[in-house]
Amino acid sequence: MFPDIQSSTPEQVAAMTDRARQVTQLNIEALQALERSIDAGLARACDVILSRPGYVVVTGMGKSGHIGGKIAATLASTGTNAFFVHPAEMSHGDLGMLRHDTTLLAISASGESRELRDPLTFCQRNRIPVIGMTQRPNSLLARMSEVALVMPNVAEACPNGLAPTTSTLMTLALGDALAMVLMDRREFTAQDFGLHHPGGSLGMSLQSVREWMGDVYSPPPSVPESATFAEIVSAITEGRKGAVAVVAEDGAMTGMITDGDIRRAFTRDTSSVAATDIMSRTPITAHPDQRMSDVVDMLTANKISNVFVVEDQRPTAIIHVAELMQAGYIA
Repeated sequence: MFPDIQSSTPEQVAAMTDRARQVTQLNIEALQALERSIDAGLARACDVILSRPGYVVVTGMGKSGHIGGKIAATLASTGTNAFFVHPAEMSHGDLGMLRHDTTLLAISASGESRELRDPLTFCQRNRIPVIGMTQRPNSLLARMSEVALVMPNVAEACPNGLAPTTSTLMTLALGDALAMVLMDRREFTAQDFGLHHPGGSLGMSLQSVREWMGDVYSPPPSVPESATFAEIVSAITEGRKGAVAVVAEDGAMTGMITDGDIRRAFTRDTSSVAATDIMSRTPITAHPDQRMSDVVDMLTANKISNVFVVEDQRPTAIIHVAELMQAGYIA
């Protein structure tokens, strides 16, 4: 398709594959070393963050900054208020973001990044605790930190030992560990997580059925138990959901009739057919407080197209698989 692309020789392919595997192995070994190095310092860092009412301000220069941005996002989405600030911007006015009730999480493999000096000095002067992530226990960052999370000083995967590779991977993993421990300490639930992720398929799956329904929704198509075959067909057609709820005189749902039930009914004389004759008496239903992921699982596992939402025995909505696909709940 692209004739100008040259193919590597078999020897080159083998060499590149071996190198990629070597880099991956170095990363694995770095993570194993990090796991062995984790001690009570991480718990102490959590204590500092949990004791402070303000934000966790994450900072770092270069590749450490990129990793810091991800760590800040993970903290923010799992119950710990956090945001990232570039250290150079701090020296030009953004030190004002370091309020008296905040915590600074500073990242530097060497611990000597000159851009960190101003925010570290500011924190020391204003008694703002610093949590440092570094590979050097005697660095400026480690010395000026309330808690220094020191990572193993392993070799980078870069053949020149210059491009941050294993060090950034360890930092990312350590940040994830910190965020998850904080999440556990805060007893941050899946429902809480959903509130922080309203968008995308993940957020939608964590949304409750009640949230999906919204404050204003149309009642689902329904017919009384005595409805005639013609009335049933008319209700399904008008409802455009492929199904209709069957309700008793008090409004309680007693069954469900689908397009399939209608087709099967044509094998008999329908002139005297009532809703109770062809309805499913034990339909699969959902409750408004269930998560949408549960509804998707219901539809998929049972290979059905729709499910009624029932509260206090009364049908309040109907969810159709086509709507979920259109909204992005189902790929």
